Amino acid sequence: MANDRGNSGPILNGLPSQIPDTDPEETEEWLASLDGAIDAGGRRRARFLMLKLLERARQEQVGIPSLTTTDYINTISPESEPWFPGDEELERKYRAWIRWNAAVMVHRAQHPDISVGGHISTYASAATLYEVGFNHFWRGRDHEGGGDQVFFQGHASPGMYARAFMEGRLSEDQMNGFRQEKSHIVDGEVKALPSYPHPRSMPEFWQFPTVSMGLGPMNAIYQAQFNKYMHNRGLKDTSKQQVWAFLGDGEMDEPESRGLLQVAANDELDNLNFVINCNLQRLDGPVRGNGKIVQELEAYFRGAGWNVIKVLWGRGWDPLIEGDNSGALVNLMNTTPDGDFQTFRANDGAYIRDQFFGRDPRTKELIKDWSDEEIWWKLKRGGHDYRKVFAAYQAAQNHTGQPTVILMHTIKGYSLGSHFAGRNATHQMKKMTLDDLKDFRDGLKIPITDEQLEADPYAPPYYHPGADDPAIKYMMERREKLGGNVPERRPQAGKKLKLPDDKAYKAAKKGSGKQGVATTMAFVRIFRDLMRDKEFGPHIVPIIPDEARTFGMDSFFPTAKIYNVNGQNYNSVDADLMLAYKESVSGQILHVGINEAGSLAALTAAGSSYDTRCADGAVLCLLLDVWLPAHR
Repeated sequence: MANDRGNSGPILNGLPSQIPDTDPEETEEWLASLDGAIDAGGRRRARFLMLKLLERARQEQVGIPSLTTTDYINTISPESEPWFPGDEELERKYRAWIRWNAAVMVHRAQHPDISVGGHISTYASAATLYEVGFNHFWRGRDHEGGGDQVFFQGHASPGMYARAFMEGRLSEDQMNGFRQEKSHIVDGEVKALPSYPHPRSMPEFWQFPTVSMGLGPMNAIYQAQFNKYMHNRGLKDTSKQQVWAFLGDGEMDEPESRGLLQVAANDELDNLNFVINCNLQRLDGPVRGNGKIVQELEAYFRGAGWNVIKVLWGRGWDPLIEGDNSGALVNLMNTTPDGDFQTFRANDGAYIRDQFFGRDPRTKELIKDWSDEEIWWKLKRGGHDYRKVFAAYQAAQNHTGQPTVILMHTIKGYSLGSHFAGRNATHQMKKMTLDDLKDFRDGLKIPITDEQLEADPYAPPYYHPGADDPAIKYMMERREKLGGNVPERRPQAGKKLKLPDDKAYKAAKKGSGKQGVATTMAFVRIFRDLMRDKEFGPHIVPIIPDEARTFGMDSFFPTAKIYNVNGQNYNSVDADLMLAYKESVSGQILHVGINEAGSLAALTAAGSSYDTRCADGAVLCLLLDVWLPAHR
């Protein structure tokens, strides 16, 4: 029986339309089966079956185009979430203290005699994202595996300072010197904190500079690549190290933020995790008011070969989604633009009931027994739910073969009160009124009195219960178990290498005789002889952006070889030549292609390895950059 539901032609996602139908009768049977599934179980059931078929097709290596976007719901289902190993109540308690101290530090810096600015809302939206990492995932420098590397989002630095204050690593004097590096002097000594992460500003604290938009993503990719490079060359065991980069959804508009994603996918950097704080806002307004930035990023990363995990809704949504038999709620989530989602969270539960759930009678029915207060408090975004975030981090850390991006749905200014949360101007808001401070204190349950706040509204007190408090002890124990402080920089030199003796320069000293020689060619000859030194040579990392032949560096190819995580699985067209193009898993040359930004990011990763190395010192200690484009 012929299918009578119409024939709209081939689907538009890349399925080849010229493949002949070798068995039309069988095709009709498959189509009739799908029609039957729709008639019997509805479109939602049919969609589930189709997704399972696509999943099986991928398992059997059938060449079907992959889906670039999925529904606007969590990637990890509630039944797939792992057991949470921590004490959520204790962690929530000191997370509130950190939130308070981070906001107070920025607020204090707005005293009329100072007024230096700062960012109060970015960390507020991401506190849960960071605390799950600090408490359960990020390994410190004393961990047996060497420690993880975390590229913190620059505008969230107040939260990192506030945690370090709770840990006893920073003093109250330093906190009071936020953004006053040249002016906050106590007892003749400068005690201040830079606004943004940078090793030059805090040499023993920050590992990486990240606040220039796009710098963090790019450098994180090449740091992860360099870790694999050192491991594959036998210079250092980095198998237990992960690289984490925290980014903003608005930041992803920077060309540098997206421009090197293929490097991570091509090199199979499963030691790399991007966490994008999707609070749907950039500096002046929504990132995509008329669109959905999470869906856009999912398609972009998935198309670039990344593993994508979405954490959109907190646990309060789980029973509603499970009870959504008609698919109306998921459809509403799929079709609501970001601009509306921002407006919902800037209003109360009654507004959400009418303007979101009220758009479809079936979704309105789902919350008919809920109070407005329950709608407001229970229906959190996923990036503020500890268990949802933990599940995503664990899935990312366990994933192999691909880099992972986690798209976290949050609220900018979360917990700061209605004047801040989700407002377009929240990024520019630096201080709070006395009423804001009181509301903020009450929401976080901070044991500070009205009298303390009223004494000087420009300088509300920090809160620290003391090192003997059970929550502080728990926090410190978590860090000790994970290997110590994060972030932490140890800039002292590692194992010193013996420099080559004069023999390495013997050929260069002879000169070129009567024949003229270019400076570039002379340098390459010296460089080649240095690489031949048995002790010093292996620690040189030649970084070449696709111009080796121009400057005579193709002579390195047969001996040093070009690093490729997959080796060389093809016969090079010049295989018969002495200077054939040769790739190897243990290759020494980082050949980054026509890629100036990538060259500098690779140089940064290699050049800072004196810090990111493990304590055994068996790592690269010298970088010689051989990037010599002719036009410079």
